[in-house]
Amino acid sequence: MFWLKKWRRNRIAAKKFPDNWLHILEKEVAIYTMLCNDDKEELKKHILIFLCEKEFEGCGGFTVTEREKIIIAANACILLLHRKTDYYPGLYSILVYPDAFVAPHKEYLPGGVVVEGHEILSGESWHRGTVILSWQDIEFDMKNIYDGRNVIYHEFAHQIDTTAGFGDSSAVLKTNAGFIKWSRVLYKNYLQLKNSDEYSILDEYGATNPAEFFAVSTECFLEKPTEMKQVHPELYMELMRFYNLDPSSFI
Repeated sequence: MFWLKKWRRNRIAAKKFPDNWLHILEKEVAIYTMLCNDDKEELKKHILIFLCEKEFEGCGGFTVTEREKIIIAANACILLLHRKTDYYPGLYSILVYPDAFVAPHKEYLPGGVVVEGHEILSGESWHRGTVILSWQDIEFDMKNIYDGRNVIYHEFAHQIDTTAGFGDSSAVLKTNAGFIKWSRVLYKNYLQLKNSDEYSILDEYGATNPAEFFAVSTECFLEKPTEMKQVHPELYMELMRFYNLDPSSFI
């Protein structure tokens, strides 16, 4: 029941954020130190709720400690700032491998041909239930916070995308006109990336399909905001409206 969920979340958010968790945030999550005080307080409340509602499981011999949980939760919850949210509805568990993992892969070719195999991944987001992450890649991303690559941002952007904004208060989803403009701008920039051989600040993996373009754009938006604002101003503005954030103000 909605009222019960809201009551429970309010109680969780009212709890004191543990000092040892705050130490991890300040030491390990660079973007946290860039936020204003109000955003820091909001993020901490989101983290408290996220950690109460999601399960973590280590895979491939990896043990998920408090440190890993805080880092993953903090990065995931950055995407939830400044808006009402249902905290990734449908997501129940986060699986963490020590490094890149092997996953089944299907490729659909013209003529109805289906090629099955395996691929090595740093992260994966299932439509319902699970996000899978490579801790080695997370560690690498934390050391390179301006390279436009963050596997947590990427996979949790997929979670937002696959729920079609359910439980989300993004302005672009409120009106048909806003959604049409959002779709037009993202698709135009997706085609530009797909059809260009020139260097782009957007990772070329974003040319795979529109869903990957959204996830890649989210990474770039949060890690290269100044460059994106200059090179892709229209795309930046739509992402800023969607996330209700202006990461260029963090720097």
